[in-house]
Order: sequence, then structure tokens, then C-alpha cells
Amino acid sequence: MAGFLAPQAQIGGRELDRGVRNLMLDAIFATAVGALNSGVVIVAFALWLGAPNTVIGLLAAIPLWTQILQAPAVSLVERLRARRRISVAALLTARLALPCMAMLPFVPDKRLALALLLLLEVIHTGANAICACSWNSWIRDLVPEERLGRFFARRTIWATAVGMICTLTAGFALQSQHAARGGGSGMVFTVLYMSGFAAAMISTWRLALVPEPIMPKAQPKQSLFRLLKAPLKDKNFRNIIRFLASWQFAVNAATPFFTVYFVQQLGLGMGYVTAFTVVSQLANLLVLREWGRLTDRFSNKAVLNAAAPVFLLCIAGMTVASQIDQHLLLVAYLALLHVVMGMAAAGVGLATGNVVLKCAPRSTATAYIAANSLIASAAAGLAPILAGASADFYAARELTIQILWRDPGGVREFFGFQITQWGFFFLIAAGMGLYALHRLTFITEEGTIRGRAVVQEIIGDTRRGVRNLSPVRGLRPAFPAGSLLELHGRYREQKRADRARASRAARQAKADEPPADP
Repeated sequence: MAGFLAPQAQIGGRELDRGVRNLMLDAIFATAVGALNSGVVIVAFALWLGAPNTVIGLLAAIPLWTQILQAPAVSLVERLRARRRISVAALLTARLALPCMAMLPFVPDKRLALALLLLLEVIHTGANAICACSWNSWIRDLVPEERLGRFFARRTIWATAVGMICTLTAGFALQSQHAARGGGSGMVFTVLYMSGFAAAMISTWRLALVPEPIMPKAQPKQSLFRLLKAPLKDKNFRNIIRFLASWQFAVNAATPFFTVYFVQQLGLGMGYVTAFTVVSQLANLLVLREWGRLTDRFSNKAVLNAAAPVFLLCIAGMTVASQIDQHLLLVAYLALLHVVMGMAAAGVGLATGNVVLKCAPRSTATAYIAANSLIASAAAGLAPILAGASADFYAARELTIQILWRDPGGVREFFGFQITQWGFFFLIAAGMGLYALHRLTFITEEGTIRGRAVVQEIIGDTRRGVRNLSPVRGLRPAFPAGSLLELHGRYREQKRADRARASRAARQAKADEPPADP
């Protein structure tokens, strides 16, 4: 087995093509594992086991904090210089935790089962983090640079499609579990985790078939502390780290609890929760390419200035859902909110990753990226723990906002709004996000343009899209959004013409002035 997984000095063209195909299959089955055994599924599992809010926050923090293991994994890769062996061994360790999780519904003591779930999740995500470190280095050396773009594009498309199908499948299964009397027997979790384990074994086998080139000659050894200390001396990169750490803290103080909010406070089933997840993923995928075009044309900072506030508004908008009494209206509102949030998340995710790569010096990019990842992951992991620990405090609080008006019949309520448990969190998280946007202003990026230009470009693209939908002049009034956008465009053009006319008049007036007396 060791000889089978050994690095190779020469990798032929056909062998490389087979390796890339196996990487695609690995991505497909690995995505199925994530959709069937993490995210909404593990939160639903924990809720079925009676997890309090503190445990839900801890579950959200574990995948983030275990990313810290990538730091010692770098030393492991440099020492053993056998990335395929490390990746396969780490994946087997991670994925052997899945059948153990599948057996937890049969543990009579649910408190013990919940503790074991946390322990197994630490093993699962920690070993995955070690694998990710060696995998990234391995694939970077294997796939030629001219094929990397096509490879990751195809990989993302296939993984997203499979992920949405598996997420919907898991959602229907969880919905049946949720509808069962007394919460059901938990057998659905056994089926989901065993299905995930089967997909995991196929993924691991396909990854083991991918060839590994011999690593380049080792560089002179340098302490990990010294490597990670260098980026902190860079003033601009310190500003990037402060922005990303505060942003991750704000977002992860709220988003891990969406599932709890939907199920416990809004009374929605797991089927709706997973459907919202798929809607958000689909919206994310549809606009990702457009966000990429905008980052190339303007800058990553400009895209963040446009997309990040929209994402924060969506988090704050979750508070409104608790005020909607009609079921269909509630579902429609949350679906729309997830569409907008998915679109905004695509821009934020793309721009945050790009700004780190762009502002990191080429010669020491690995150390810069590692330092940012460790600090941002630590901040992101701390947020849900603090939020979960304080959830019970806010559960007993309620804030009512009323606007009254008086008429001959007496005093009546004109407007009323109630903020309860999770509403406090969403508003606080949005407020912390505003501080992150403040930190964004300190980042210096070459070619930065104001976020307003990005918004205007989006409006222009939307207007052109509306025109394509209604090429016949007589059909234009049927699209009120198109008319509004067209009016906005005309107003903008008129304003630009007025400024140009005023500027010409000022220059002409200055030229006509008589010369001053000597």
C-alpha cells in the first residue's frame, strides 16, 4: 500500500488525465458526504438529541477552530514529503467517524450520545483540516497551471449540482423525521450517516488513485512562529486581518443559528430549511461569474463595499420573519431573503479570498494566507460559542416597539414590532458587521473604486437585461422595474451633462475675465 501511494518522478499525459477524472469523482462523492452529514443535518441531529443553544454554538465553532490544525500539518507535510499518504490517511480517520455517528441514535442516554457527537465531530473536522493542507499542495503541483481554471470551474459546477440534490434529499428525510410523533426513532440519522460513509469510501478510493508528483527540494527550515509573525508587521495586511476577523465574528454570531430559529421559533420543518439552503446556493452559483467580472473591472474592496452591506441587511431582515403570521407569506419572504443573501454571499466570498491573495507578497504568500486563516478562523469559532452561551439570557427578554396615534375613537396602534430571542442576535450581528465595514475603509488596494460605481454597473446590467426581456417598445410598460431603471439612467445621464455644462461655463467665464492691473 505504501508503494502504491508513493510519489512519482514522472507522470504521463494519460495518467494525468485519469488523475483529473478521479479528482472530479472524488469531489462529487465528497460533496455528497458534506450535504448528507454536516450543516443542517448535524444541527438537526443535535436538536433531536436535546442539545441546548450552547452546544449548537459549539458545533458551529468546531469546524472553524479545527482549521488551526493546518499549521502543524504544514510541518508534517515538509517532514514526510508524501502528500497522498497524508491525505488518504487523514481522510480515512475523518470518515471512520461517520459510522460511529450513525450508531448514536441507539445510545439510550441522549446526553452521552450528544457528548459523543461533539467528540466525533472534532475528530472528523480535525482530520479533514490536516487532509486539506496536504491536498492543496499536492493538487497545485499536479494540475498544470493552464488547466487549473477549467479544473476548478468544472469541479465547482459538479460539486454544487450534486450538493443541491443531496441537500434536498436530506431535507425530505429530515422532514419526515420532524413530522413523526415524539420526534421519531432517529433512524433517519443512521441512514443519512451510513449513506454518507458509503460515499466517503468511494471518494477516498478515487483520491487514492490520483498520482502525486515528487515535492520540490525542501527550503531552509524556518520556525512556524517566525513565518506567521512576518505578516503582522505589514500594516496593510494587519488591516485586512482586522477586517476579516471582525467580519467572520459578526457573521458567525448569527448564521449558525438560522436553523434553530426556523425550527423552534418560526415552526418550520427541516424540509423548508434545506430548501432555503438550496435556493441560496443556486443564487450564489448564478451570480458568481458576474461578481468575478466586477472584481476584475473595479476592485475587491469596491465589490465588498457593495455586497457586504446587502448581506448584513439580510441578517437583520431575519428579525422581520417573526412578525409574519401567514405561512405562505413567511415562506415566500424567507425564500426571497435567501436569494438575496446567496447573491451577496457570492460577492463577499469571492472578494475576501481575492483581496488576501492580491495584497499578500508573492514570495511569502503562504505565510500571509496562513496567518489570516488562523486568526479569522479563531474569531469565527469564538462567535457562535459566545452567542450560544448568551442565548438563554435573551430568551427571557422581549423588546416591543409601538407607534400610537390618537383619533376621536381613542388611542390606536399605528405600528408595532416585537424583538425576541434570536431577533436580538441578528440585529447585534448586523451592528458588529458595520464595525467590520468600518475596518474595510483602512485597507489599501491598488485600483480601488468606490462601491457606488459597482452598484451603478449592476443597475446598468439589470437595465440591459430588462431590455433584452422586452425588445418590443410597446411591451416596455409591462416591466415597471425596467421603467424605473431607465428613468434612473436618464437622470444620471442628465446630471452628468449638467455638470459638464457647468464646468464649461466656469472655464469660459474665467477665460473672459480681464487681466488684473499690475
